[in-house]
Amino acid sequence: MDPVIELDGLEVRFGKRVILKKLKAALTGRSVGLLGPNGAGKSTLINTLLGFHKPSAGTARILGRDIRTHAREVRSLIGYMPENDAYISSMTGVHMVRLMAELAGLPPEHALERAHEAFFYVGLGEVRYRAIGTYSLGMKQAAKLAQAIAHGPKLLFLDEPTNGLDPPARARMIQLIQEIRDRGDLHLLLSSHLLHDVEECCDQVLILKDGNVAAFCNLEEERRANRRFLELETRGENNGDFLAAVEKLGCETAPGAQGRLKLIMPDGVEVRRLYEIAAGQNVQIRRLNHKRDSLEDIFLKAMENPDGRL
Repeated sequence: MDPVIELDGLEVRFGKRVILKKLKAALTGRSVGLLGPNGAGKSTLINTLLGFHKPSAGTARILGRDIRTHAREVRSLIGYMPENDAYISSMTGVHMVRLMAELAGLPPEHALERAHEAFFYVGLGEVRYRAIGTYSLGMKQAAKLAQAIAHGPKLLFLDEPTNGLDPPARARMIQLIQEIRDRGDLHLLLSSHLLHDVEECCDQVLILKDGNVAAFCNLEEERRANRRFLELETRGENNGDFLAAVEKLGCETAPGAQGRLKLIMPDGVEVRRLYEIAAGQNVQIRRLNHKRDSLEDIFLKAMENPDGRL
């Protein structure tokens, strides 16, 4: 699969300070999460991909277009929902979105039509003629999303889209992002400090630390792989025979106290075989959990490693 975003030795300097340090990654997912502590370089990376910062070395490619040589074409492919508010407060919502769609290259009539469609899509159809300055925080966030999608981009940058939202508004924003992702006609790059948002919306994650790539992984592959890690709690006088029989299946085991057992299942062995062995040994499996690394585990491992890599 061709990368949606390819970072090819991308370096960005502000004066003598190196902000991004020769980043290399090929992002192929439908929805990619961008994580990192404050100062890690997330905003600099987004602004560089948008063309606001010039690379000091290396380059990046968006859908195959080099950001150095095809900057105008790259910008036409991207929709951008910024973290900070950027609007004229006296403009009505629909006219602000129409203006942004025209700046993205749509003819005026088409831009107005798409602005109306975008406002209804994000649930603001009834307030589209109100001045944006009168909108609530949740409505302003939804309006920023509307302007980002109105011109029909191929790649959508979402920078802290749930920032400051109350629980109902956050749930609605997450639902909208998931709907956009699942439509399948564009790709997402979601930058957030909320790990739960990324875990709910993304299938890949890129973690930055001190301007380096600290981790890059496919969340779906991580979830599938970790389905083979089990934690059991057993009861019975033949726990030793049960353990020996399980090891004969090819399982790697780590027995604990009071019938607790951690094991890794080999490929081709299903969980039901454990229950069959337990029944044959007159052992009860009282509890069985699939153990997997959460995104929080992955993030903390990346932050704890001294060189910033998993």
